[in-house]
Amino acid sequence: MELTPDNRLKKLIVVGDRVLIKPKKMGERTESGLYLPPGVQEKEKIQSGYIMKVGPGYPIPLPAEEDEPWKDREEQIKYIPLQTKEGDLAIFLQRGAIEVMYEQDKYYIVPQSSILMIEREEDLFE
Repeated sequence: MELTPDNRLKKLIVVGDRVLIKPKKMGERTESGLYLPPGVQEKEKIQSGYIMKVGPGYPIPLPAEEDEPWKDREEQIKYIPLQTKEGDLAIFLQRGAIEVMYEQDKYYIVPQSSILMIEREEDLFE
């Protein structure tokens, strides 16, 4: 399979409560006017970027069924989904983020707990 701009992130699987964020360029303003001035970004170590991929969420422990130990159970892990979605603009604390390079682009892997706010444009990717 040939890598194209559309499918290059398909091989990446984000785990748990983490999201993959492509950082926004400094000084870039969203259509709705959300803007982080450089002074805030430097002092508070706050960054913004677009969410590219989202993990499955927080795993829910399976109930213990010890009354029937002979029963053949399939491992079906269930998750509490994350509040964030692909395409959201996220404002996050940089200290909780891990910077990675993939296909010559910079991304951050960020736990949902480090995300302070999101901006969602419902019709952006429809």
